[in-house]
Amino acid sequence: MNITDTIQNEVDGLLSGNSVYHELQERWMYYLESYIGGQEYSQAGHLTRYVNESHSEYMARCLTTPLENHCQSTVSVYNSFLFRTPPIRDLGLIQDMTETRDFLRDCDFENRSMDQFMNDLHTWISVYGHAWVMVTQANVNAQTLADQRDQGVRPYLSMLTPLSVLDWNYDRQPSGRYSLDYFRYLEDVNGSVKVIKEWTPAAIKTTTINEEENTVLEEILEDNQLGYIPAVIAYNQRSSLRGIGLSDISDIADLQKFIYNSTSEVEQSIRLNTHPSLVKTPDTNAGIGAGSIIHMDESMDPALKPYLLEFNGASVESIYTAINHATDAIDKLANTGAVRATESRTMSGVAMETEFQLLNSRLSNKANSLELAEENIWRIVSDYLNREWTGEIDYPGSFNIRDTASEINQLKVAAEAAPNDRQIQKAVAKKIAFWMDVEYDEEMDMFEPHTMTDPVTGKQAMVTTQLQHLELTAKGWIHQGE
Repeated sequence: MNITDTIQNEVDGLLSGNSVYHELQERWMYYLESYIGGQEYSQAGHLTRYVNESHSEYMARCLTTPLENHCQSTVSVYNSFLFRTPPIRDLGLIQDMTETRDFLRDCDFENRSMDQFMNDLHTWISVYGHAWVMVTQANVNAQTLADQRDQGVRPYLSMLTPLSVLDWNYDRQPSGRYSLDYFRYLEDVNGSVKVIKEWTPAAIKTTTINEEENTVLEEILEDNQLGYIPAVIAYNQRSSLRGIGLSDISDIADLQKFIYNSTSEVEQSIRLNTHPSLVKTPDTNAGIGAGSIIHMDESMDPALKPYLLEFNGASVESIYTAINHATDAIDKLANTGAVRATESRTMSGVAMETEFQLLNSRLSNKANSLELAEENIWRIVSDYLNREWTGEIDYPGSFNIRDTASEINQLKVAAEAAPNDRQIQKAVAKKIAFWMDVEYDEEMDMFEPHTMTDPVTGKQAMVTTQLQHLELTAKGWIHQGE
């Protein structure tokens, strides 16, 4: 084997992934295209091609077929609930360090705060099932923390999707714990020039290659100052294979693809119904449009007279029924049916409450995964800062997903069922005051009828129950004489 072949093998080896990567790479690309949508999805060939359909006809159909991006919508719903309340961070011994404050404001040297970074991390673990976070720091041979500060060096994060991580390996320690002992990923791509990073507990190797010319441009070998690989894997849901997670959009992407193809069929059905095909001989001169004239040769065989070829395929209504069924299936898979306005009008109160509980459970599991990942990130940051990790990260455990309007209406019905029972009226009034964010007046437990006035219109009303009092107070009404 000559030198050229050796270099070629080295380049190919660096760019190739392990067996798991090769097995899942196509599926990961499918998840990415399904989430991004737009032109990426249109050009990916997810629209089924008809038999004998030309390339230009197929591309024209792709351009005219809209995509209902349920994958992106589902992930956005999860994000909106998960990060509605920011996590509570007790960072222990590193809480008041300058590096920590800078890290919280800009954790990746791209002006992305820690909160925004974790939000983005959740997006990609929802799409792929998992993602990696590298916690690194420039090696400037600083002897003390003061030397690092003088050179502007501190830990920072890099997010890696599964498509960037080419190879990894876990080794089981004598204690039974699994640790990462090899990690290789694509760090940067600039045209045909690519930078590959390889980590082991002892060393870090950075290789710059030109893929087009099959040449190695540069190799840099440095010591791993931590003694372990500072990579954190964040799971959406764990699979049976270590280092691989389960995506939120796995089945949703397939249903989205079905809806995408069905939408194209709707457009084709409308076209065929509106513009039936005209069957004629080549010599027959036929115009186009309403009232057009067809000229036939007088000697033509009557059996060859032109006629319209009517379309007898599936009706548009049946296609839309299938699309609606697929959409309902997506809502059930994602537990998001109760948070969609159209579903709120059709689901019963019990069904909505059950859906809320399922979604709350799913979000709680996600919060636990993010909490674990962030604690592991801060543990590595503490090692870089030569401090012991003594902190704690706390993500919300419950997301209080409730239909407030529905519950208030139910309480009103309960109050109207026992208008003379002061105990029931008091309990209902307290509940409604809580949901309406109105202060409950304990002095009015022994309720006395009184008059209230609308300060805008001057209209007056006799109030006989605490419930009426709360409703009018929320609308801005006041006691007579105020």
